[in-house]
Amino acid sequence: MYYRSSNIAARIFDRQISTPAPGTSVHHARRFYENLVPSYTVYEVECPDHSFRKFTDDGQYLISFSRNHQELIVYRPRWLSFSCNDDDCDKHDLPSKARRFDSFFTQLYCVSLASCNELICKDFFLYMDSNQFGLFATSTAQIHDAPAVGGAVQGVPSIEKITFHLLRLEDGEILDRKVFSNDFVNLTHNMGVFLYDDLLAIVSLRYQTIHILQIRDSGNLVHVRAIGEFCREDDELFLNSNAQDISSSDKNKQHQSTENHVENQMHQGQPHMGNSFLSGIKQRLLSFIFQGLWNEESDDTLRMQRLRMKFYFHFQDYVDLIIWKTMRNVTSCIYSILGQVQFLDRHHLLIKFGSVDGGPQVSRNADHHPAFVAVYNMDTTEIVSFYQNSADELYLLFEKFCDHFHVTSRNSMYMNFVSSHSNNIHALEQLRSIKDKASNSSQVKCCCW
Repeated sequence: MYYRSSNIAARIFDRQISTPAPGTSVHHARRFYENLVPSYTVYEVECPDHSFRKFTDDGQYLISFSRNHQELIVYRPRWLSFSCNDDDCDKHDLPSKARRFDSFFTQLYCVSLASCNELICKDFFLYMDSNQFGLFATSTAQIHDAPAVGGAVQGVPSIEKITFHLLRLEDGEILDRKVFSNDFVNLTHNMGVFLYDDLLAIVSLRYQTIHILQIRDSGNLVHVRAIGEFCREDDELFLNSNAQDISSSDKNKQHQSTENHVENQMHQGQPHMGNSFLSGIKQRLLSFIFQGLWNEESDDTLRMQRLRMKFYFHFQDYVDLIIWKTMRNVTSCIYSILGQVQFLDRHHLLIKFGSVDGGPQVSRNADHHPAFVAVYNMDTTEIVSFYQNSADELYLLFEKFCDHFHVTSRNSMYMNFVSSHSNNIHALEQLRSIKDKASNSSQVKCCCW
């Protein structure tokens, strides 16, 4: 390997005065770290008795929690603390204080987040690098056999209280909180929450609702919209006003029973799985599937046959789909980095649907349950595309545009330094090898639109 200089000072000076070729600035910057190679390992370092979570993406903070999962402890790295000027530094032992944790990290603060009956979710943490805000979560214990009341999905656990805490990591000040009561959000590995720029998507699995929040520069969590039972902001108002018009009119008594159903099914904007109305997002999904099949045939006879086989025959299966993570077959490598809902940009959501049977009780044979991916436009409230999880077209999109599936912000410069199979031929070969092995197993495929 060619090294420009073994002197780090010379490399820094060269970086300041030289201009890399167009399109190579990232690779030029990465080459600089040829001079910063770990050459020594320190063992048996005296560390605090904490549960360490991770470094923030910019490397400015180290996040940890107390062993009782009640307190947040944040450290700042002290960076390089020791150096050696000799030609052979391996012969020299590091000073004794190098085996101490506080020689590498400085504790900034310790903040109590959880109440007496809550615990910090140690697997959940999101970082907003533009403002250096950190999002943490605390929750009470899960209730696995909770009854499905108020329109909840049968079999999904319930948590009495889930609290999201927004902190300014610079000084540990709690800026805002968002509480979900008697709900279920999958907090493990941030699976049910996704951050894109200043937009936050929180998925209520129990009530099948996607809550979109905005994180203001002031540190406030502002509720933007809820996608689920209703897609547009005035949907609930429209249905309620029509229900009142029907109840006040005596012209058609046959509609009285329908009106009573409408009034009884409105409950805080949460979906009722057994009512006569499908949720707004489910109606959008069924309409997209129907229109796709309708446009594939121009002959009316063939069109009806296709609709009968592909739509009406599977109608109940589509109705029973829920937002859930159940995808583990042909393209399991794709879904290992995806949550249940995530932003593709500020206007589009990638939503994963699974069957009711394969959702709440995820088991080893979850591969046999159908799973789908939908792209939803929040502005037009339309489904843009819909794929089965083993569709080749979806795999090709992931292969070519991997970074679009997991970038948390368009302004995250560090993403330019992350290797993926979209920019690294070795990673691409590894991905194709995994796909070829998975393709050899038995699969159940269906069409995509």
